[in-house]
Amino acid sequence: MNSRFTNVLGIFLATLVLCGSAKGAEDSAPPPFAPGETLVYDVNWSVFPAGRVTATLIAPKNNSSEEYEVKTAATSKGFVSLLYNVQDEFHSFFNSRTLCSERISKNVNEGRRHRETEIKFDYARGVAVLDERNPNKPDSSPKHEENPIPACVEDVVSAFYFLRSQPLQVGKEIKLAINDGSKTADVVVEVQGREQIQTGLGTRTALRVEPKIFGGLYKKKGRMLIWLSDDEQRLPLRIKMMISVGSITGTLAAVTASAEKSPPAEP
Repeated sequence: MNSRFTNVLGIFLATLVLCGSAKGAEDSAPPPFAPGETLVYDVNWSVFPAGRVTATLIAPKNNSSEEYEVKTAATSKGFVSLLYNVQDEFHSFFNSRTLCSERISKNVNEGRRHRETEIKFDYARGVAVLDERNPNKPDSSPKHEENPIPACVEDVVSAFYFLRSQPLQVGKEIKLAINDGSKTADVVVEVQGREQIQTGLGTRTALRVEPKIFGGLYKKKGRMLIWLSDDEQRLPLRIKMMISVGSITGTLAAVTASAEKSPPAEP
């Protein structure tokens, strides 16, 4: 099974990136999300149910911290589990004020592939520090890399929360940047139009955006489309990746609102 398939199961492992000249969201309006929010996605591979992804935004552990945590879990199910069992868990930490990522840990279990990865963003030194080990080979030396980063960067999870905080206008482009432990890629995100789409929350008006990730962050050919709710929450309602193994689609099935935010009533 293609590894790009498991990346999508893993969180729709976003593929947006803040370009080197981009700034954090320190001076922008309050973000459209708050601790306590949980997003649940059903994932399909072509016509087959493929898995479920859950992302929960967690408050800082103490009042003096500005750090948010996103815990994301991905599990395969049904026919897909027979072909390729996925049990992934990611923990992304980002600054609640600037929305810049601080670090991300990944526990990846995909078929016979197992990896434990930690990526820390050392802004004082201007580098991303990656440490990765293979639990199947406990005696082997861990992988260690350091790569340059700009003043504010996103990881593959926090990028979605950054995108939700941006003003989106049809016909406009957003220049964003992600680092996943290696070279930071630059991506243009096109805001293409408004559409009515069906989700587990009912029919919603959505803004369709396309991050131009293939050929850059991902070397292979393909397309990725994201539908964000056209309201103050900017919920990622649907995420679709079209790659060589077929179409992989994640559709929002349920939202648990935080105490500070609540979803709009269904039309």
